[in-house]
Amino acid sequence: MEMYKNYKGKHVVVVGLARSGVGAANLLVRLGATVTVMDVKGPDELSPYISKLDPSVIIKLGKHNEEIIDAADAVVASPGVPPTIQIFDRARQKGIRIVGELELAYQVLEELRKTGAAGFMAITGTNGKSTTTTLLYEILIHSGFNAIIGGNIGKALTEEISKLVKDFERPREFVSPDYIVTEVSSFQLESAEKFKPKVAAILNVTPDHLDRHITMDAYLDAKCRIFQNQDQMNFLVLNADDPLTPKIAAKVKPMGPEILYFSRKRQVRGAYYSKGIITFNIPELEVLCPELVVHEMPVFHTNNFRIKGLHNIENAMAASLMALVSGCSVADIYATLTTFKGLEHRLEFVEEVEGVKYFNDSKGTNIWSVVKSLEGFEESVVLIAGGRDKAGDFSPLRDLIREKVRAVVLIGEAAGKIRDAVAGVTEVHMASSMQEAVAVSQKIARYGDIVLLSPACASFDMFRDFEERGVVFKEAVLRLPGSRTAIDTATVSK
Repeated sequence: MEMYKNYKGKHVVVVGLARSGVGAANLLVRLGATVTVMDVKGPDELSPYISKLDPSVIIKLGKHNEEIIDAADAVVASPGVPPTIQIFDRARQKGIRIVGELELAYQVLEELRKTGAAGFMAITGTNGKSTTTTLLYEILIHSGFNAIIGGNIGKALTEEISKLVKDFERPREFVSPDYIVTEVSSFQLESAEKFKPKVAAILNVTPDHLDRHITMDAYLDAKCRIFQNQDQMNFLVLNADDPLTPKIAAKVKPMGPEILYFSRKRQVRGAYYSKGIITFNIPELEVLCPELVVHEMPVFHTNNFRIKGLHNIENAMAASLMALVSGCSVADIYATLTTFKGLEHRLEFVEEVEGVKYFNDSKGTNIWSVVKSLEGFEESVVLIAGGRDKAGDFSPLRDLIREKVRAVVLIGEAAGKIRDAVAGVTEVHMASSMQEAVAVSQKIARYGDIVLLSPACASFDMFRDFEERGVVFKEAVLRLPGSRTAIDTATVSK
C-alpha cells in the first residue's frame, strides 16, 4: 500500500525527540522504515522520551549530524524544531524531502481513509485550542461516533495513528475511526502540505510565538494553512469578534470551505451569544440534523454549563458548530456541555483557603489568554505571572490589571520586563519560586479575592512544561495554612 511504499525499507531521520518525535519514530518503525532520531539535547534531559522509543530506533543525541542527514531518504521534523535550522538547510540542499509530524500522520490516515475512515476535525488558534478540542471529542463520543484525539493537546497524533496502523495490519480486526479530532499548532501547520481537515476552526489569533515566527503576518499565515486545501465540501469555523478574522476570511479561496462564525457581540451565520443564551443560526440545520422536528433554531442556556468564563462560551460555540456539521444531535451536544468539567491547568479551581479562591491557569502562556481569564472574574484578583518571555508585549495588560488586579506577583526570567510594563497600575511583588509566589499572594489577598496563576509566558525557565508548573502551583496552594489538605495533614500527624 502507498504508505508502506513511501517508508518501507527507507532510512528516515526524525529531528527532535519529544512527544511528537517519539510518536513519529515509532510510527515509522511500524511502517517498515529504519529510523534514526537526532536531538541537540542530551540523554539526561530526554530520558523520559528515550524510554518510550521502539528498541530498533537509533538514537543520536547532543548535536545534529550532517552525515546521518546525507544518508537519509527522508527527514521528519518535530513541531518544536524551527524549520530554519542548519540541518534542514542541509537536507534541502541534498534534495531530501522534509515532512512535518502532522503531515506524516495525515499521509498515513489518507491511506486508511480508503477503508472508510472519515478524516480530520482540526482546531487551531492562540488560545482555547485544548478545551475546544477535548469538548468536541467528548461530544462526538457522546453522540456515538468512533473518534480518536491527538495532536498538540498532549498525545502526539502519530502515536495515536500507530495504534491504527497496528490494527490495520490485521484487517479483520481493524475498525476505522469516524473522526480524528486534533489540536494543531502554528508549529505543526508550518510544514503542512496536503493536510485537509473535513472541519477546521481558527478560534482567535493574537501575538504569540513571535520568537519563532518573528512577524504577526508569518504567524497568521501559519494558522491559515489549516484551510489551504479545503474545498466546498468542507467547513471552516471562525471567530467573528476577532480583529484578524476579516484578514483570515480574505485568504479563503473562492471554491474553498463553507464558513460559519461564532460571536459574543452580534448575530452571525453560525452561533451567537447574548444574555446567557447561545443561539444557532444555520438555515441548513434541519438538513444537517434531521432529528429536529421544529423549524426554530435551537438555543442553549449557558447557566447550565459546568465550564465558566466568557472564553469558554466561545469554545463551546466553536465546538458545537463543528459537532453540528459533523452529524451530532443538538440534544447530545447540549448534554455534553452541561457535564463537561474543563481541563486541568485551564482556569482550574484548586482550593478555597480562608475565603480566597485559587485558580490554576498555567496554560495561559501569552498575554491574551491572561486577558480572557481576567475578564471572567468579577472579584478582585491577585495575579501570579512570569516565566520565559516569547517576545511578547505585556503593555496591553495594563488597563485590565488596573481595573481588576489588586497586586501582581512575578516570577521567572520575564519578571523584570512585566514589572516595567505594568508599573504604576497596581502593586508589584517579586518572588524567586512558585512556592514563594503563592505564600506572598496569600498575604496580599483579602477575603473574597481570587489568586490566579496565569503566567503570560512559557514555563521552560523554571519547569519542564506548563503541566509541571501547574502541578507545583497546586501543591503550594494545598500546603498553605488553612487549606483542607494542610488541616488534614496536621490532624493525621497528631
